[in-house]
Amino acid sequence: MTAKPQFLIGATASGSGKTTLTLGLLRALRNRGFRVQPFKCGPDYLDPKHHAAAAGRESYNLDLFMAPPEEVQRIYSREGENADICVIEGVMGLFDGYHNLQGSSAALASLLDLPVLLVVPARSTAYTVAATLYGFKHFRPEVKIGGVIFNWVNSPTHYASLEQACRDVGIEALGYLPPCPELEIPSRHLGLNIDSDFCFEDFAERVARQVEKTVRIERLLQIASCPFTGPQAEVSPTPVHSLRIAIARDEAFNFTYAENLHALARHGNLVFFSPLHDKALPPADFVYLPGGYPELHLPELSANESMRQSIRRYCENNGKLLAECGGMMYLCETIRDKDGTPYPVCGFLPCQATMENMKLHLGYRNIKLNGHEFRGHEFHYSRLLPEGPELATVGEITNARGTKADTLIYRKQQVVASYIHFYRAGQGSLLDIAEAVYGNNQDDCQ
Repeated sequence: MTAKPQFLIGATASGSGKTTLTLGLLRALRNRGFRVQPFKCGPDYLDPKHHAAAAGRESYNLDLFMAPPEEVQRIYSREGENADICVIEGVMGLFDGYHNLQGSSAALASLLDLPVLLVVPARSTAYTVAATLYGFKHFRPEVKIGGVIFNWVNSPTHYASLEQACRDVGIEALGYLPPCPELEIPSRHLGLNIDSDFCFEDFAERVARQVEKTVRIERLLQIASCPFTGPQAEVSPTPVHSLRIAIARDEAFNFTYAENLHALARHGNLVFFSPLHDKALPPADFVYLPGGYPELHLPELSANESMRQSIRRYCENNGKLLAECGGMMYLCETIRDKDGTPYPVCGFLPCQATMENMKLHLGYRNIKLNGHEFRGHEFHYSRLLPEGPELATVGEITNARGTKADTLIYRKQQVVASYIHFYRAGQGSLLDIAEAVYGNNQDDCQ
């Protein structure tokens, strides 16, 4: 068993600066010539995109609600094997899970036996952080706090007081980030900014330079070095079928879990296409329309009539297709923007999607379909407005605590559509989820 630096970046609360620090560390370590493998605790779709851009390697979600512990360990071992350093960005506060500790960053760090690099905001405090650190150190002793990095530190004098607090508690201070607008990622209504006018490369390099100045990277790597367990047995990634699987990927559709694509690749060849820029759907046996930001590209999506008609014809000809969130919106008659202006889209589902009167729908989802059980996550502001014949629905959906959710899974012919972002099931894939829906009596689902 070899050892390598590996750690989870946690925080005292959301908004403490985990993502900024993670991106700066990923880029700084990459600039030093290390092969850095990033991961994200939880179901977030956007943080992993930034991780991949900063580290130059695909980032994988490690989610203890959507996957059993053994699968999480398997993904971590498989993807971390060929890396020099493994870095996991946590979710929310360190001990915040979908039900108390369950699914939390602390639970993940404990499962993988990794030290935690704790991010502590220091904007309006100094030595008082000693009490906070004492609580984090002793609340769950099995969760190892390897060191602390402070955010929004005003001066060396301010940091000296924070260092003293660490010494008195017995936790090592590993550096800080200063308050600086240039080190902050602009926010938008859903997650972190992915607009084209946000120059991520410049941002990543700025944060990396600051990390090199004020974070003790060498000491962090020493503290974080621990035994790495090699990959566990897994179904071979070699395709077991020869299906043609077409996946939408462009500025409008890009909310995909890396593990879902890894699992789909076992069924055949993955071909990516753009509903924004391509003229027609490529030849396919199965089509995946993931979520994204279609509402930010409505004029362009609507103007690409040849693609809209190509997808509609595929669906009408009994093509197998799975559409999630923004992908489902794209299959509707129209999508209305927040001002109520309608834009024609594919027109296969007899309803409209609208961004008017936006309201957040958020949470984990447990799905029972035709004797099978799957997991997923929901995060959207839009809603569907019925337009024609009522769509058939399938499955029983509950939230993480077992309470019935008002989320629906629609089926029309061989098309499955939902606001749920599905996650592969054990050794299965998104194709298995679609097949579970097709397993229902077809006469009852049309």
